[in-house]
Amino acid sequence: MNGVRIIGSGSALPQRIITNDELSQTIETSDEWIASRTGIRQRRVITSDQESLASLATVAGKQAIAMAGIEAEDLDLIILATSSPDDLFGSAAQVQYLLGAEKAVAFDLSAACSGFVFGLVTASQFIQTGTYRNILLIGADVLSRWVDWSDRRTCILFGDGAGAVVLQASEQKYLLGFELRSDGKGNPLLNLSHGSTGYEHITMNGGEVYRFAVKSVPEVLDKALFRANLTVGDIDWLILHQANQRILDAVQSRMGFAPEKVITNLSNYGNTSAASIPLALDESVRSYKIKTSDTIAISGFGAGLSWGAAVFKWG
Repeated sequence: MNGVRIIGSGSALPQRIITNDELSQTIETSDEWIASRTGIRQRRVITSDQESLASLATVAGKQAIAMAGIEAEDLDLIILATSSPDDLFGSAAQVQYLLGAEKAVAFDLSAACSGFVFGLVTASQFIQTGTYRNILLIGADVLSRWVDWSDRRTCILFGDGAGAVVLQASEQKYLLGFELRSDGKGNPLLNLSHGSTGYEHITMNGGEVYRFAVKSVPEVLDKALFRANLTVGDIDWLILHQANQRILDAVQSRMGFAPEKVITNLSNYGNTSAASIPLALDESVRSYKIKTSDTIAISGFGAGLSWGAAVFKWG
Protein backbone atom coordinates (compact mmCIF):
# COMPACT_ATOMS: atom_id res chain seq x y z
CA MET A 1 0.00 0.00 0.00
CA ASN A 2 2.17 2.86 -1.24
CA GLY A 3 -0.66 5.19 -2.22
CA VAL A 4 -1.93 8.17 -0.21
CA ARG A 5 -5.46 9.44 0.24
CA ILE A 6 -6.83 12.42 2.18
CA ILE A 7 -9.84 11.25 4.17
CA GLY A 8 -10.71 14.03 6.61
CA SER A 9 -10.47 17.77 7.12
CA GLY A 10 -11.06 20.32 9.85
CA SER A 11 -10.58 23.99 10.66
CA ALA A 12 -10.64 26.47 13.51
CA LEU A 13 -10.80 30.25 13.81
CA PRO A 14 -10.53 32.77 16.66
CA GLN A 15 -13.71 34.46 17.82
CA ARG A 16 -12.49 38.05 17.43
CA ILE A 17 -13.34 39.64 14.06
CA ILE A 18 -11.62 42.83 12.93
CA THR A 19 -13.36 44.51 10.00
CA ASN A 20 -11.85 46.98 7.56
CA ASP A 21 -14.06 49.69 9.03
CA GLU A 22 -12.60 48.99 12.46
CA LEU A 23 -9.06 49.26 11.12
CA SER A 24 -9.94 52.60 9.53
CA GLN A 25 -10.50 54.00 13.03
CA THR A 26 -6.83 53.54 13.94
CA ILE A 27 -4.93 53.85 10.65
CA GLU A 28 -5.40 55.89 7.49
CA THR A 29 -7.43 53.50 5.35
CA SER A 30 -10.99 52.51 4.46
CA ASP A 31 -13.01 49.43 3.64
CA GLU A 32 -13.07 50.41 -0.04
CA TRP A 33 -9.30 50.99 -0.14
CA ILE A 34 -8.48 47.62 1.44
CA ALA A 35 -11.09 45.57 -0.42
CA SER A 36 -10.24 47.01 -3.83
CA ARG A 37 -6.53 46.26 -3.41
CA THR A 38 -6.67 42.92 -1.56
CA GLY A 39 -10.18 41.48 -1.65
CA ILE A 40 -10.19 41.33 2.17
CA ARG A 41 -13.16 42.59 4.19
CA GLN A 42 -12.34 41.19 7.63
CA ARG A 43 -9.96 38.90 9.49
CA ARG A 44 -9.91 36.82 12.72
CA VAL A 45 -7.29 37.32 15.46
CA ILE A 46 -6.57 35.63 18.78
CA THR A 47 -7.17 37.90 21.77
CA SER A 48 -7.79 35.80 24.88
CA ASP A 49 -5.66 33.54 27.07
CA GLN A 50 -7.81 30.61 25.93
CA GLU A 51 -6.79 31.05 22.29
CA SER A 52 -3.36 30.10 20.98
CA LEU A 53 -1.70 28.50 18.00
CA ALA A 54 -1.91 25.14 19.76
CA SER A 55 -5.57 25.50 20.72
CA LEU A 56 -6.61 26.36 17.15
CA ALA A 57 -4.49 23.54 15.74
CA THR A 58 -6.01 21.08 18.21
CA VAL A 59 -9.60 21.97 17.30
CA ALA A 60 -8.86 21.68 13.58
CA GLY A 61 -7.08 18.38 14.18
CA LYS A 62 -9.98 16.92 16.17
CA GLN A 63 -12.39 17.77 13.39
CA ALA A 64 -10.18 16.16 10.75
CA ILE A 65 -9.74 13.01 12.86
CA ALA A 66 -13.50 12.75 13.39
CA MET A 67 -14.27 13.13 9.68
CA ALA A 68 -11.64 10.50 8.87
CA GLY A 69 -13.39 8.03 11.15
CA ILE A 70 -10.30 7.20 13.19
CA GLU A 71 -9.15 7.90 16.74
CA ALA A 72 -6.28 10.10 17.89
CA GLU A 73 -4.56 6.92 19.11
CA ASP A 74 -4.46 5.71 15.49
CA LEU A 75 -2.16 8.53 14.41
CA ASP A 76 1.46 7.68 13.68
CA LEU A 77 2.67 11.20 12.92
CA ILE A 78 1.57 14.82 13.37
CA ILE A 79 3.11 17.53 11.19
CA LEU A 80 2.35 21.10 12.25
CA ALA A 81 3.09 23.53 9.42
CA THR A 82 3.52 26.91 11.09
CA SER A 83 5.77 29.94 11.24
CA SER A 84 4.26 31.26 14.48
CA PRO A 85 4.42 28.56 17.17
CA ASP A 86 3.53 29.37 20.76
CA ASP A 87 7.01 28.16 21.71
CA LEU A 88 10.07 28.92 19.58
CA PHE A 89 11.12 25.28 20.09
CA GLY A 90 7.88 24.15 18.43
CA SER A 91 4.23 23.49 19.23
CA ALA A 92 3.58 20.14 17.51
CA ALA A 93 4.28 18.08 20.63
CA GLN A 94 1.87 20.22 22.64
CA VAL A 95 -0.82 19.60 20.02
CA GLN A 96 -0.04 15.87 20.17
CA TYR A 97 -0.62 15.97 23.94
CA LEU A 98 -3.84 17.99 23.66
CA LEU A 99 -5.19 15.57 21.08
CA GLY A 100 -4.30 12.52 23.16
CA ALA A 101 -2.34 11.06 20.25
CA GLU A 102 0.10 9.22 22.50
CA LYS A 103 1.56 6.98 19.80
CA ALA A 104 2.26 9.78 17.30
CA VAL A 105 5.60 11.40 16.55
CA ALA A 106 5.15 15.17 16.22
CA PHE A 107 7.22 17.94 14.71
CA ASP A 108 6.88 21.47 13.35
CA LEU A 109 7.56 22.33 9.72
CA SER A 110 8.31 25.94 8.83
CA ALA A 111 7.79 27.05 5.25
CA ALA A 112 5.61 30.13 5.83
CA CYS A 113 2.65 30.40 3.46
CA SER A 114 3.85 27.35 1.52
CA GLY A 115 3.84 25.26 4.69
CA PHE A 116 0.73 23.22 4.00
CA VAL A 117 1.89 22.21 0.52
CA PHE A 118 5.37 21.33 1.81
CA GLY A 119 3.75 19.43 4.68
CA LEU A 120 1.46 17.49 2.36
CA VAL A 121 4.39 16.31 0.27
CA THR A 122 6.47 15.50 3.38
CA ALA A 123 3.65 13.48 4.94
CA SER A 124 3.07 11.56 1.73
CA GLN A 125 6.69 10.42 1.68
CA PHE A 126 6.36 8.77 5.10
CA ILE A 127 3.29 6.90 3.88
CA GLN A 128 4.65 5.92 0.49
CA THR A 129 7.77 4.40 2.04
CA GLY A 130 5.59 2.31 4.34
CA THR A 131 6.88 3.99 7.50
CA TYR A 132 3.52 5.34 8.73
CA ARG A 133 -0.13 4.69 7.95
CA ASN A 134 -2.11 7.59 9.48
CA ILE A 135 -0.78 11.16 9.50
CA LEU A 136 -2.38 14.37 10.71
CA LEU A 137 -1.19 17.45 8.83
CA ILE A 138 -2.11 20.82 10.33
CA GLY A 139 -1.51 24.24 8.80
CA ALA A 140 -1.84 26.95 11.44
CA ASP A 141 -0.60 30.48 12.00
CA VAL A 142 -1.26 33.39 14.36
CA LEU A 143 0.65 36.13 12.58
CA SER A 144 -1.40 38.83 14.32
CA ARG A 145 1.23 38.52 17.07
CA TRP A 146 3.88 39.79 14.66
CA VAL A 147 1.96 42.47 12.75
CA ASP A 148 2.73 46.16 13.20
CA TRP A 149 -0.83 47.40 13.62
CA SER A 150 0.25 50.93 12.69
CA ASP A 151 1.59 49.80 9.27
CA ARG A 152 -1.28 49.75 6.81
CA ARG A 153 0.83 47.92 4.21
CA THR A 154 0.82 44.75 6.32
CA CYS A 155 -1.75 44.96 9.13
CA ILE A 156 -4.65 44.87 6.66
CA LEU A 157 -3.52 41.53 5.25
CA PHE A 158 -3.03 38.97 7.99
CA GLY A 159 -5.41 36.90 10.10
CA ASP A 160 -5.18 33.85 12.36
CA GLY A 161 -6.53 30.34 11.85
CA ALA A 162 -5.88 26.63 11.48
CA GLY A 163 -6.80 23.91 9.02
CA ALA A 164 -6.04 20.19 9.06
CA VAL A 165 -6.26 17.00 7.02
CA VAL A 166 -5.73 13.32 7.73
CA LEU A 167 -3.66 11.35 5.22
CA GLN A 168 -3.88 7.58 5.14
CA ALA A 169 -2.13 4.74 3.33
CA SER A 170 -4.13 3.50 0.37
CA GLU A 171 -3.85 0.95 -2.41
CA GLN A 172 -4.65 3.74 -4.88
CA LYS A 173 -2.60 6.89 -5.40
CA TYR A 174 -4.71 9.95 -4.70
CA LEU A 175 -1.74 12.35 -4.58
CA LEU A 176 -1.13 12.64 -8.32
CA GLY A 177 1.73 15.11 -8.69
CA PHE A 178 3.63 17.91 -7.00
CA GLU A 179 6.44 20.44 -7.39
CA LEU A 180 8.32 22.35 -4.65
CA ARG A 181 10.69 25.30 -5.03
CA SER A 182 12.82 27.65 -2.89
CA ASP A 183 14.89 30.75 -3.64
CA GLY A 184 16.74 32.42 -0.78
CA LYS A 185 17.61 35.45 -2.93
CA GLY A 186 14.07 36.62 -2.33
CA ASN A 187 14.29 36.45 1.46
CA PRO A 188 14.28 40.27 1.93
CA LEU A 189 10.93 40.58 0.12
CA LEU A 190 8.91 39.10 2.99
CA ASN A 191 10.35 38.36 6.38
CA LEU A 192 10.12 38.53 10.15
CA SER A 193 13.70 39.15 11.19
CA HIS A 194 15.51 39.03 14.52
CA GLY A 195 16.99 42.31 15.71
CA SER A 196 18.85 43.53 18.75
CA THR A 197 15.72 43.40 20.90
CA GLY A 198 14.29 40.14 19.56
CA TYR A 199 11.99 39.28 16.69
CA GLU A 200 10.53 42.36 15.05
CA HIS A 201 7.47 42.91 12.84
CA ILE A 202 6.52 41.42 9.49
CA THR A 203 7.93 43.44 6.60
CA MET A 204 6.97 43.00 2.96
CA ASN A 205 7.64 44.45 -0.47
CA GLY A 206 4.13 43.98 -1.80
CA GLY A 207 4.86 44.81 -5.43
CA GLU A 208 7.76 42.38 -5.70
CA VAL A 209 5.83 39.62 -3.92
CA TYR A 210 2.99 40.09 -6.40
CA ARG A 211 5.35 39.83 -9.36
CA PHE A 212 6.99 36.75 -7.87
CA ALA A 213 3.65 35.01 -7.25
CA VAL A 214 2.01 35.62 -10.63
CA LYS A 215 5.13 34.36 -12.40
CA SER A 216 6.11 31.44 -10.18
CA VAL A 217 2.77 29.93 -9.18
CA PRO A 218 1.65 29.08 -12.75
CA GLU A 219 5.06 27.46 -13.33
CA VAL A 220 4.78 25.04 -10.40
CA LEU A 221 1.12 24.33 -11.15
CA ASP A 222 2.08 23.44 -14.73
CA LYS A 223 4.83 21.15 -13.45
CA ALA A 224 2.52 19.44 -10.94
CA LEU A 225 -0.10 18.92 -13.65
CA PHE A 226 2.56 17.49 -15.96
CA ARG A 227 3.69 15.03 -13.30
CA ALA A 228 0.05 14.04 -12.76
CA ASN A 229 -0.45 13.64 -16.53
CA LEU A 230 -3.39 16.06 -16.34
CA THR A 231 -4.40 19.37 -17.90
CA VAL A 232 -6.20 22.41 -16.52
CA GLY A 233 -9.43 21.00 -17.93
CA ASP A 234 -9.11 17.90 -15.72
CA ILE A 235 -9.11 19.95 -12.50
CA ASP A 236 -12.39 20.36 -10.61
CA TRP A 237 -11.13 22.92 -8.08
CA LEU A 238 -8.16 25.26 -7.70
CA ILE A 239 -7.23 26.36 -4.17
CA LEU A 240 -4.45 28.93 -3.99
CA HIS A 241 -2.88 30.38 -0.88
CA GLN A 242 -5.26 33.18 0.09
CA ALA A 243 -2.86 36.11 -0.06
CA ASN A 244 -4.43 38.74 -2.29
CA GLN A 245 -7.38 38.62 -4.68
CA ARG A 246 -5.33 40.27 -7.41
CA ILE A 247 -2.84 37.39 -7.25
CA LEU A 248 -5.63 34.81 -7.35
CA ASP A 249 -7.24 36.50 -10.36
CA ALA A 250 -3.94 36.81 -12.22
CA VAL A 251 -3.00 33.14 -11.71
CA GLN A 252 -6.50 31.98 -12.67
CA SER A 253 -6.35 34.04 -15.87
CA ARG A 254 -2.82 32.99 -16.84
CA MET A 255 -3.56 29.31 -16.24
CA GLY A 256 -6.90 29.39 -18.04
CA PHE A 257 -8.98 28.11 -15.12
CA ALA A 258 -12.70 28.90 -15.21
CA PRO A 259 -13.39 31.48 -12.45
CA GLU A 260 -16.09 29.27 -10.92
CA LYS A 261 -13.46 26.58 -10.26
CA VAL A 262 -11.34 28.85 -8.04
CA ILE A 263 -12.16 28.51 -4.34
CA THR A 264 -11.61 31.58 -2.18
CA ASN A 265 -12.51 32.71 1.34
CA LEU A 266 -10.03 35.58 1.44
CA SER A 267 -12.67 38.24 2.09
CA ASN A 268 -13.66 36.68 5.43
CA TYR A 269 -10.29 35.67 6.86
CA GLY A 270 -7.47 37.52 5.12
CA ASN A 271 -4.07 35.88 4.73
CA THR A 272 -3.86 33.07 7.30
CA SER A 273 -0.50 31.82 5.97
CA ALA A 274 -0.09 28.03 6.31
CA ALA A 275 -3.75 27.74 7.35
CA SER A 276 -5.27 29.34 4.25
CA ILE A 277 -5.38 26.34 1.90
CA PRO A 278 -6.68 23.76 4.44
CA LEU A 279 -9.21 26.32 5.75
CA ALA A 280 -10.62 26.83 2.26
CA LEU A 281 -10.52 23.08 1.61
CA ASP A 282 -12.40 22.23 4.80
CA GLU A 283 -15.08 24.87 4.21
CA SER A 284 -15.65 23.55 0.70
CA VAL A 285 -15.84 19.93 1.84
CA ARG A 286 -18.29 20.71 4.63
CA SER A 287 -20.50 22.77 2.30
CA TYR A 288 -20.54 19.83 -0.16
CA LYS A 289 -18.87 21.88 -2.87
CA ILE A 290 -15.96 19.44 -2.97
CA LYS A 291 -17.14 15.86 -3.40
CA THR A 292 -15.45 12.46 -3.23
CA SER A 293 -13.05 11.86 -6.14
CA ASP A 294 -12.96 15.53 -7.18
CA THR A 295 -9.54 16.49 -8.51
CA ILE A 296 -7.99 19.47 -6.70
CA ALA A 297 -4.94 21.57 -7.50
CA ILE A 298 -3.38 23.62 -4.70
CA SER A 299 -0.50 26.06 -4.59
CA GLY A 300 1.19 27.88 -1.73
CA PHE A 301 3.73 30.69 -2.00
CA GLY A 302 5.43 33.13 0.31
CA ALA A 303 8.37 33.91 2.55
CA GLY A 304 11.65 32.16 2.01
CA LEU A 305 11.00 32.56 -0.81
CA SER A 306 9.20 29.23 -1.06
CA TRP A 307 6.45 28.00 -3.33
CA GLY A 308 4.92 24.76 -4.44
CA ALA A 309 1.91 23.00 -5.92
CA ALA A 310 0.20 19.63 -5.60
CA VAL A 311 -2.61 17.81 -7.38
CA PHE A 312 -4.73 15.24 -5.57
CA LYS A 313 -8.12 13.58 -5.54
CA TRP A 314 -10.31 14.13 -2.50
CA GLY A 315 -10.64 10.78 -0.79
